[in-house]
Amino acid sequence: MNLEQSLNKLYSLHQFGIKLGLDNISKFLDRLDNPQTKFKSFHVAGTNGKGSTVSFICSLLMEKGCKTGLYTSPHFVKFNERIRIGPETIPDDYVSDFIVANDKYIDDNQLTFFEVTTALAFKYFQESKVDFAAIETGLGGRLDATNTIHPLASAITSISMEHTDILGDSIAKIAYEKAGIIKNNSKVFIGIMPKEAEEIMIKTADERNCEKYLLNDFIKFDNDYLTLKLKDKNYKIYSTPLKGNHQLLNAALAVKTFATVQNEVNQDVINRGIAKVVQNTGIQGRYEIYKEIPQIILDSAHNPEGVRIFVNEFNKVYKKYSKRIIIFTALRDKAVIEMISILAPYFNQFYVTSVKNDRTLSIAELTKLCKELGVRAKAIEDPWDILSQVEKMGEKTCIAVLGSMYLIGELKEKILKNT
Repeated sequence: MNLEQSLNKLYSLHQFGIKLGLDNISKFLDRLDNPQTKFKSFHVAGTNGKGSTVSFICSLLMEKGCKTGLYTSPHFVKFNERIRIGPETIPDDYVSDFIVANDKYIDDNQLTFFEVTTALAFKYFQESKVDFAAIETGLGGRLDATNTIHPLASAITSISMEHTDILGDSIAKIAYEKAGIIKNNSKVFIGIMPKEAEEIMIKTADERNCEKYLLNDFIKFDNDYLTLKLKDKNYKIYSTPLKGNHQLLNAALAVKTFATVQNEVNQDVINRGIAKVVQNTGIQGRYEIYKEIPQIILDSAHNPEGVRIFVNEFNKVYKKYSKRIIIFTALRDKAVIEMISILAPYFNQFYVTSVKNDRTLSIAELTKLCKELGVRAKAIEDPWDILSQVEKMGEKTCIAVLGSMYLIGELKEKILKNT
């Protein structure tokens, strides 16, 4: 079985959908001799910001000289992006060999795509003898396949409404699911979130005898920079390679987590960890400026909170552009009407498309929703039809692509093929 066959096998597991629960993954990890117990880890959950925060933690550990694994999802172009040691992705042969070795067990037990991918990551980290691994949850936290680790620390970035059909229809229910990653007698780092969510985090941490750290207690915003209190020092974060003030918060949460657990306040290590996050981890798709003229922004925002974060940054520049184009899509389990309503005032050309995913909204459905909202939207089958013409557009044009990480991934794949 070569890599293509192995990945086809792995992708076919999507037929089993999302199965929240730890029984299947725990049995599979038992079969693999519980690799998740053989390395130290950090665990990050949250509605938005968890991918950035876990990447900052990884980069900080690397700059301290630690061999560090990183597990994130989804990938943009190639599956291997999900599993890294430093900036290096998991080798093709390792993926193929793992699928072949466990093929019958996977079939017999109807394991899901995410369960197999999580076990693959844990086994790879164990056999590679990483010092640490930084692990991002998939969906939720309490019943997420990654919740089989026993981390040194858990961090919860933010809480807002998402996946309400699975996680619950209120902030409190969603917070309960995310708080499920908090382990007994560990350290817990709590980002900026609604008061009722914060209270659930605090209650859970207290019940589980944890040391808890609320980011709000350690930060102060001064104009365009953030001051973070570390022990008896004040550390200032002026910028990160990831655009937006919200990334200052993600970086601060990561630094607080890293510095507390590692007892590390070396300013050079912290500075390098923040500055080299893209180089060290390959993170992408966060207000990523793919091209300056005309400006093309690729953003993985896929829920109302993420869209508001995008708009907060875009609001600084959008008036410079006379032609403002958005290419938008969404999965049907998202708050699509709210996202469109937030975005529409900032763009004078609104295109809708779809992606290759079972949960995607069709172009016709998106067009209908836009019409009901009074937004004049044009359907486009292939967004590359627009991006391939950018050389004819001037400096007064801006194109934003957002609504789904899958859309960013499909476009990145075409960009690579056409450059």
